[in-house]
Amino acid sequence: MVPAHAAARVAPSPVSIPTVSGPVTGGNGSPTLVGTSFDLGRFGYVAEEYLMEGTARAYTSSKPLSADGRWKVTPASTAPYTTRLIVYRPTDPKRFNGTAVVEWLNVTTGSDTSVEWVTTHNELIRDGFAWVGVSAQAVGVQGGASVLGVASGGLKAADPARYGTLMHPGDSYSYDIFSQAGAAVRRSRTPSPMGPLRVQRVLGLGQSQSASRLVTYIDAVQPLAHVYDGFLVHSRFGTGAPLSEDPLPTIAPLQPTRFRTDLDVPVLDLETETDLLAAPISGAVGYFPARQPDNPRLRVWEIAGSAHADAYTGRLGYTDVGDGRAEPVVLGTAAGLPGSPACGGQLVNSGMQYAIAMAAISWLDRWTRDRATPSHAPQLSITAGPPVMINRDANGNALGGIRTPVVDSPTATVRGDGAAPSSICRLFGSTVPFDASKLSSLYPTHADFVRKFDQATTRAVKAGFMLAPEAEKLRAAAAQLAIGT
Repeated sequence: MVPAHAAARVAPSPVSIPTVSGPVTGGNGSPTLVGTSFDLGRFGYVAEEYLMEGTARAYTSSKPLSADGRWKVTPASTAPYTTRLIVYRPTDPKRFNGTAVVEWLNVTTGSDTSVEWVTTHNELIRDGFAWVGVSAQAVGVQGGASVLGVASGGLKAADPARYGTLMHPGDSYSYDIFSQAGAAVRRSRTPSPMGPLRVQRVLGLGQSQSASRLVTYIDAVQPLAHVYDGFLVHSRFGTGAPLSEDPLPTIAPLQPTRFRTDLDVPVLDLETETDLLAAPISGAVGYFPARQPDNPRLRVWEIAGSAHADAYTGRLGYTDVGDGRAEPVVLGTAAGLPGSPACGGQLVNSGMQYAIAMAAISWLDRWTRDRATPSHAPQLSITAGPPVMINRDANGNALGGIRTPVVDSPTATVRGDGAAPSSICRLFGSTVPFDASKLSSLYPTHADFVRKFDQATTRAVKAGFMLAPEAEKLRAAAAQLAIGT
């Protein structure tokens, strides 16, 4: 595609450059992180951990934080901190594509989780990105109660010998810590977390609670910090996170909170069905009231048949090395393949969110290189209610949104909601496989199913919402399914 505009170059940043030390060793012998479990060395990557320390700022606002996100904040108090960075980077600098992605590690369960790395790692490795995970929030470092009420001791309790010196002053300071992490990645010092790599672009990523943090970061801090060249905001809800919180004065955004329309860098917002509905976490509001149209620096992608978490992000992605073995399990619920996770007796969502997320990070990278802009995506078809409801076809699958083969050549109803009993399970949506009679009526022969699946996959690739390597693996997996035979 021909670029519709040139993405803005990041202005000089006033952010402090922190002190970085490492690589860290000792303790239990490896970083404490919920993430992929395979050996990155097999793919020409090195995994290292560094300590990062400095003085972080909190922010304040003399006016209430308005719904339009066009906030003007100022630095307030400062506090010392010590946290950690985890770095996955190509061993050979020639393999590096020039882009480092910095993920705000998710602490919803009380432990640092690399959700975006798990979701998109095959594309990141394939295209030579560097990935950096930042322990930006206090629960991940010091411990405490997560938003789900899960008690955690954080990194300090998980491995005192390795992390005993870590210190986090509270989440009011998390935004400047995230800025300083990006600055440490961008600016070369010795030791550098990037080793010999020369970083040309730095992208900020975050999912779920971390995405809410990024909403506030983009609206409040990015206009001051100018550290990041673009953002992937994945599965945000209807409001941003507090700008300041206890023990400092609480400054929370209004509901809903939209992205400011004078963005200085590209933002790609990736939303699932779950996210648009009333959020299943206590106190959170669904994204629907915060919906806003695309603009020259904003794309919003809403994915039909997707859930906030799913079979891939909850299980399959941790061991997926891109060899095509995960795709038959994603597609195989109707064929009774083993390994499809359940939650409260209900099969969790087996949509293709991960494939769309990989296309999203690829597009965001291309966008910040001034080469191309992502496709505009159709919105999911919604009845505003109340309650907010997604309109569905005769098979129970969503209408509108980004289309994938699981909704356009379906073998099951895949939804972002479900009957799972606990709050964490409600995030995983549901999959209800079609019975044999329905499958036979839809696909009299195996060739009928394969043809329709191939057509749906081709449409997704041509529309710019799926990358060719994922499409190839999905086609191969669909051909293995015993549907129409």
